Amino acid sequence: MENFIIAPHGNILINRVLSPEHIVVAKTKTENLPQIILDEEQVKDAKNIARGVLSPLSGFMNEADFVSCVNKMKLADGTVWPIPFVLGVTEEKAEEFKTGDEVALIDKQQQLIAILEVGDLYTFDPAQVAFHVFGTTDKAHPGVARWYHMPPVLIGGKIDLVDNSKEPYYEYNLDPAETRFLFESRGWKTVVGFQTRNAPHRAHEYLQRCGLELCDGLFINPIIGEKKAGDFKDELIIETYDYMAKHIFPKNKVAFSILPARMNYAGPREAVLHAIIRKNFGCTHFVVGRDHAGVGDYYGTYAAQEVFDQIEDLGIHILKFEHSFMCLKCDTVATIKTCGHTDADRIPPSGSKIRKLLQEKKVVPATIMRPEIVDILLKTDDPFVS
Repeated sequence: MENFIIAPHGNILINRVLSPEHIVVAKTKTENLPQIILDEEQVKDAKNIARGVLSPLSGFMNEADFVSCVNKMKLADGTVWPIPFVLGVTEEKAEEFKTGDEVALIDKQQQLIAILEVGDLYTFDPAQVAFHVFGTTDKAHPGVARWYHMPPVLIGGKIDLVDNSKEPYYEYNLDPAETRFLFESRGWKTVVGFQTRNAPHRAHEYLQRCGLELCDGLFINPIIGEKKAGDFKDELIIETYDYMAKHIFPKNKVAFSILPARMNYAGPREAVLHAIIRKNFGCTHFVVGRDHAGVGDYYGTYAAQEVFDQIEDLGIHILKFEHSFMCLKCDTVATIKTCGHTDADRIPPSGSKIRKLLQEKKVVPATIMRPEIVDILLKTDDPFVS
C-alpha cells in the first residue's frame, strides 16, 4: 500500500510501550525500586507519551527542553513544542533520586504504570511558566493555578510504559499507529482533525462538513478527561459523536477516537499542541476556530489562529474558521464570511443557553442542535460536569 500519511512531529513516531516479555521483567525488578504516585491526569500524560501521541517526547521533559519550551515554544533541538509535560515531586522525595536511577511510576491504586529513568532534577519559577505559556499570572486561570500548586522539583527522563490499558472507553481509544493504519486502509490522502470537548451542535457540524469538503476523511477527536465545571460529561460526548459518525456523516468518511488528556486552557499555545497531536495521529489538516482552547477573557478572539502565523511550518495545514451561526434569512448555518444579514437574523450556538435548556429539561431548538443529539443528552439527570 502506498504511504500517503503525513510524517509525525519530529519525524519519529514514539513507541515506549513495553512488550509482554519486557513487562514481566519490569514488574519483577520494580519490587525494589523507589516509587512516585501519579494522579489520573499524569497517568494520561505517561500513556500519551509512550503511545506516540506527544511525539517526539519520549518521557517527561528534561530541564533543557523545559526551559526552551517555556521561553521559545521549542524543544532544545529547535522542534516546535508549546506546552511543558513534566513530573513534579516534593523536595524530600527528590532527595531519593539521582541521575540514572529507575523509578516505578504507580497510580493511586498501586498499579504499576511505567518505569522512568531519571535524566535530571530541576526547579522552576511558576510565575515565569504562567507568563510565557498562558500569557497571564492570574491564579484564577485554571492552567496557571495548576502550576502554582505543582511540587517544586521536576524530574526529567524517558519512560517505558507497563500498563497500556485503555479503559473505560477502550473501543474508542486509538493510538497514532492505529489511526494511521485506519486512514491508510481507507485510502485517505488528506485527513482533517477536529478538536472538541463538547457534545456537537449545528455550528460544530458545519465546521466538520467544511473540513470534509476539503479532505478525504474527517477525524473527530474529543478531549476526554479533567475538565472545568459546566463541560459535558465524557460518556455523553462519546455517545453523541458516535451517533454522528454512524448515522449522519457518509460511511467510511469519518473516524472517531477519543483523546484522554487534560485541558490546559492555554489558548494559542494549546492550539499549537492540538495541531501537533493531530499531526501525530495522521491528520494533514486541523480545524482551529476562534477562541480555541481558551477560558474566560484571557486571550484575544483570534489569538489561537494568529499564533500559527508566528511559527515556522508545522507540517499540517491549519483551517481557520469564523464563529458559525444559524441565519434565519439564509436558512442555513453560516459565518460572517457567507452571511449578509444582521445579528437580529442570526442565532449563535450559545453554550450557556444550551446548558440552561438542558438543565431545565427543555428542548433545544433544532436550529441549534440536532433533535437526536438532544434526546441523548436528556436521557441523563445532569449531562454536565459539576
